[in-house]
Amino acid sequence: MARVTHFEIVASDPDRAKRFYEAAFGWDIVAWDGPFEYWIIRTGAEAGHGIDGGMSRGEPSRAGAYLTLDVDSVEDVIARVRSSGGSVTQEPAPLPGVGTRAAVADTEGNEFGLVQTDPSVYR
Repeated sequence: MARVTHFEIVASDPDRAKRFYEAAFGWDIVAWDGPFEYWIIRTGAEAGHGIDGGMSRGEPSRAGAYLTLDVDSVEDVIARVRSSGGSVTQEPAPLPGVGTRAAVADTEGNEFGLVQTDPSVYR
């Protein structure tokens, strides 16, 4: 079994992508103090559930990993994505046995999923 322990976002405009992710999801993104241009992405408290990642400069590719974010409200996140310059690529729809699913894209064209779990299914 291979557990996901890190994700990476590729951005043609890292400053724009940083503003998007901080505004849309509240992530903390800081420049890495290393030998090449890279940003560290913290998605929540260190002791919490989930993973952190990084961002590099380059041209986004649809061949990259597709990530799905567990959110409290798909509609609220979609509103923040739109107001932060992103777009909706799949409108919210029921996902039987799970909850509600949607897909969005960031300002760089990276697409990812949103899932709002149904509390009666996951407790």
